[in-house]
Formats: sequence, C-alpha cells, structure tokens
Amino acid sequence: MTTSIIGLLDSDPLATTLAEKSGFEKIPLDLHRFPDGEWRIRLLGKPDENVVLVCSLDQPNDKTVALVLLCGLLRDMGVKHITLVTPYLAYMRQDVAFNPGEGVSARYFARLISGLVDRLITIDPHLHRIAALEEVYSIPCVTLHAAPLLGEWVRDNLPGVALIGPDGESEQWVSEVAGIAAAPFAVMQKKRFGDRDVRIEVPDLSDWKGRTILLVDDMISTGRTLMVVAEQLRQQGFDDVRVLCVHALHDDEAAAKMKTAGINSVLSCNTVVHASNAVDISDFLLQAMTQD
Repeated sequence: MTTSIIGLLDSDPLATTLAEKSGFEKIPLDLHRFPDGEWRIRLLGKPDENVVLVCSLDQPNDKTVALVLLCGLLRDMGVKHITLVTPYLAYMRQDVAFNPGEGVSARYFARLISGLVDRLITIDPHLHRIAALEEVYSIPCVTLHAAPLLGEWVRDNLPGVALIGPDGESEQWVSEVAGIAAAPFAVMQKKRFGDRDVRIEVPDLSDWKGRTILLVDDMISTGRTLMVVAEQLRQQGFDDVRVLCVHALHDDEAAAKMKTAGINSVLSCNTVVHASNAVDISDFLLQAMTQD
C-alpha cells in the first residue's frame, strides 16, 4: 500500500524530512486563517488511501481544530487509514479529577483523537496515573521512549559531563541516559516542609568539580525546579550548568529566568519547534512509521 504524508502547521518541516527519508509522497496543504480565527483547509494534491499526518500538539487549542478539519477532509477524499505522528501529545496532565467538578481532560481528548485517526505515534507522553495510552485511547498507540536517543546524543556531543535528575521521579529516566552516555549521575530529592514550602536537596558534588553539569528532564514548562537546582549548583561552584529535555514548552520569559538562575543553555529534541532544538527525532520516528 502506498502512503502519503502531510505536515500540519509548524510540523510541516518535520513532515518534509520524514517524506524525504521514507520516500512517501508529501501532499502540500493550503491552510488559511480568517480574521475571526477560523481555518479554511485545502489539500493541493490527491492523497493515497494510507496517510501519515504529522502534527505535534503543543499549543493544542488552536492546532486541534485544524486537525479535526484536515481529518474530515481526508475521509471525504477517500482516505482509509490515518496515522497521526504527534511527537508531543497534549492534554495528558489532567489525568484525574483533582477537585470536585473538574474534568479529566486526558480521557476526553483521547476520545476525540481516537475518533479522528486510526493509529497514533508519540514520544514520551506524560504518563503518571495513566500507565499506558491504551487505557484512554481506543486506537493502536506507539509510545516511543527518547532516553536511548538522548544518551547517544550526550555520548557523542558532550563527553565528560555529569548528569543530574531534578527530582526523585526522574531517577529511572536519568539513569538510563547516563548509562548509555557512560556518565556519572545524581538525583535531587524534594522535601516538603509545608503546603507551600517545598525545597530541593542537592548533595555534596565536590568530586565533580570542573565538570559540565547537565540537568536532564522529560519536559520544561516553567523551569522553576530546574532554576532552584541550578542556583544551588552555582553555590557549590559549578559554572557550566546546562539542561537537556525532550519537550521544550517554555516561553522566552522562562528561558530568560533560567539564564539568570545560572543555566547556560537549554537543549531539546525537536518534538516541539523551539529555539533550543538540538536533538533530531526524525530517524527515531521513521522506524515507528515504517513498522506494521
């Protein structure tokens, strides 16, 4: 079965790369926004019955409407099978009702996406109380884990660094990256002294003096925890502190605050289009796309 590939909004360059590497035909998309914010959508070619749709779902409220319209158009044009490649999958934070009257957004969003496409491929979604996407999605899901990719990148590009996980939840993640990179690692521990007083304990790292410190996390949103750790590392005399993450969701204001806190640079995978992008995920995604 032949396959077409389509890129939506800022994921179009990634779709172009995947098309070049896979040999799939890329179908151009004309997407117009009216003054009131509505989308007009038009495909400039005839897609095959099997389509790979590339759309990372950061800024999801705007992108999801475009995704709904595009999937509807594809079905009208006779497409039988749609694979959604969404390197960052939105609406996974609210996986339980924390307070009376709250909605469980992860479940509602999963129902929506499951009704639009036939298969989903993503990288390191926020799985906490939901252990696997199949618990809420009714379609086949491929969940890729980027730690091996990050470990290889650190090994090849940042020899001699030491890795730090910003909290206890990151230990399994950081240890895997460190093992592949053959780098030492440590994990910080959060201690709660009250409802609003949470502190991070940084152990004595004097044996690492002179090393570049790489804080490793799956996602950066506000960067607050990373800033606290960086400030404590600076107090211990570490001048070169960097951050490596999979999904960079932070804005320019957060980036400036992290710089002030002593973080020299932030490096991320290109799961989300961001100024910090350094680690390419296209080959990683390609393997999953071309597997049955």
